[in-house]
Amino acid sequence: MSSVRVQAIGTDIQAVPFQEASLDIWDKKYRLKSRIGECIDSNIDDTYKRVALAISRVEKTGELREKWYESFLWALRRGAIPAGRITSNAGAREHKPATSTINCTVSGTIMDSMNGILDKVHEAGLTLKAGCGIGYEFSTLRPKGAYVSGAGAYTSGPLSFMDIYDKMCFTVSSAGGRRGAQMATFEIGHPDAMEFIRAKREDGRLRQFNCSLLITDEFMQAVAANKDWALAFPITPEEATELDIDDPEKVIWREWPLVDDYVKREDGLVACKVYKKVPARRMWDMIMSSTYDFAEPGFILIDRINEMNNNWFCENIRATNPCGEQPLPPYGACLLGSINLTRFVERPFTKAAEFNWDEYKKTIKIFTRLLDNVVEINGLPLGKQRDEIERKRRHGMGFLGLGSTLALLGMKYGSAGSLEFTEKIARDMAIAGWQESLELAREKGPAPVMMEEFRVTAEMLRKRPEMATDGYRIGDSICGSELHAKYSRYMQQIAELEPELIATLAEEGGRFTHHTSIAPTGTISLSLANNASNGIEPSFAHHYSRNVIREGKKTKEKVEVFSYELLAYRHFVNQDAMPGSDDERTKLPNHFVAADEITPTEHVDIQAAAQKWVDSSISKTANVPTDYPYEDFKNIYTYAHSKGLKGCTTFRFNPEVFQGVLVKEEDLANTTYRFVLDDGEVVEVKGNEEIEYDGEIHTAANLYDALKEGYYGKF
Repeated sequence: MSSVRVQAIGTDIQAVPFQEASLDIWDKKYRLKSRIGECIDSNIDDTYKRVALAISRVEKTGELREKWYESFLWALRRGAIPAGRITSNAGAREHKPATSTINCTVSGTIMDSMNGILDKVHEAGLTLKAGCGIGYEFSTLRPKGAYVSGAGAYTSGPLSFMDIYDKMCFTVSSAGGRRGAQMATFEIGHPDAMEFIRAKREDGRLRQFNCSLLITDEFMQAVAANKDWALAFPITPEEATELDIDDPEKVIWREWPLVDDYVKREDGLVACKVYKKVPARRMWDMIMSSTYDFAEPGFILIDRINEMNNNWFCENIRATNPCGEQPLPPYGACLLGSINLTRFVERPFTKAAEFNWDEYKKTIKIFTRLLDNVVEINGLPLGKQRDEIERKRRHGMGFLGLGSTLALLGMKYGSAGSLEFTEKIARDMAIAGWQESLELAREKGPAPVMMEEFRVTAEMLRKRPEMATDGYRIGDSICGSELHAKYSRYMQQIAELEPELIATLAEEGGRFTHHTSIAPTGTISLSLANNASNGIEPSFAHHYSRNVIREGKKTKEKVEVFSYELLAYRHFVNQDAMPGSDDERTKLPNHFVAADEITPTEHVDIQAAAQKWVDSSISKTANVPTDYPYEDFKNIYTYAHSKGLKGCTTFRFNPEVFQGVLVKEEDLANTTYRFVLDDGEVVEVKGNEEIEYDGEIHTAANLYDALKEGYYGKF
């Protein structure tokens, strides 16, 4: 060992000083201020106290409120971090009364009519104004060129109406100091699916959306078998008179979110008119090339989501929140929170480094109650949203700092040991959470949906044939708690480890229907976790830049940040350590890796290790180098499908399109941006160079993006 490598015995992981960028983001995003800008939270601990007090007030008695205030504050100081809307808005009603504590929502189903489309625009505007992100499915709208009998004309198609939602979102100033966030999902079998795939290739179009395709198992099988793929849309009873619905060349039967207005079978499948057929692999190549060049569309494995949904018996999920970690039904809403794993590492960077599992489980149980209490102060703007969250009480607890924690423990992200650690983290969170669900249900009552009686249908028996084996017949009555705990595929996995717990939940009902979800946690990681790695990710890099929106600035501002593990290593071991150094006196250990040093297979393996025990979904991005081979890139998605993931997202730095939120200095230095002045002169500058333009200083990369994408001067 080099003389500068001093072992850090008995280190206190909380002693690592916050970097300036982290405190700055806390100040701008989460620090409560009055309407005239006076600081009400004097420091981060005041923010924790405000949140703990607001959420503990939900308890019924003064004694309980005092007890749980202390417990919630302990958990917050220990590493439990509620999502941004909770941290920003809990206890802030006096200063911003029209805001919500909920991050994730999904729109009601967009009906295929002008009233239906514009009604949902209005609801979305109210939702975004309250500070919530929102997702929509647009493939419920008939394809471009279809005849609209009421208007006596032909429709312009779903993509044209998406433009309306895009402009609305950009115009609405979302609450809590952030722009609106939207997700658009689209059925892979819709006749306009190829137009959706290409939509964001146009500069500035649909930039307020993340876009993802709903990929079915049927489509993946067609790709594997090199078969044709049918692009189809449901038919009404009137249209059925003009078609032979028994001709499989003209009509196919598929799952569809709307059934009442269309021809349907007893088992729930809907008749769809085949508009055309295309080779499945041609469509696959179009998706892959767009994702390779533009990082979109994303990849949502919708059949897997619905198969594993705890509420499989009363939901047909077709959309997610903007980052994809929360698949939700129409008007679905979910609150989020993450546990900072770095806070449970003892003696980091030593041979005796270990994770405090007992403290971790204690924090999970307290945090579960805290998140459940947030349902009572949800602040959602629409009655249907409030009804949905109160009926099912779903929340999404996850973790952040996995990559940083592995570095503290001396493990390489993606190694066999890291996969075992990741699975245990997720498994322990799941089991502790469902144990607490039972205790909370006994104390406060189960989620209302658990006590509802449901009628057994042919569709239920098609999805869960074991119900027929157990003696259930069409028309029988069955309790929601049994459908949830006994027949949910996810809860059946929990039952393999905790059979008595699940049997009791089936009989008595749990406090909530969903417990876990791993969010990207970008801003809370950077601020409240001192830039611990986002969510389930490795650190993007150990020294890099983050592009942030500043109110009043005409372009995004480039802010330099350091990874938490680098700060910790400098604090405890070697203050001169430098990323990328080969000098023995300053280089980092080999297990210090960044996102693009991880192979795509390792990214997927980590996600799969956690997904088994996460009942919602996981927001994860596989970062690949700019020069990563296209043929290898394509294999990421088939591998993700084979591993049972619910979604997959990749990012490849492509400055011709955009530079992304997180940027490495060497990428900017190696990229030349070309500006054409009014007099025709061409100016070429490197992406990291600063330019004075319109009375402000901008980095060349951020100025180029703002002008190209049309958002210059609009923040």
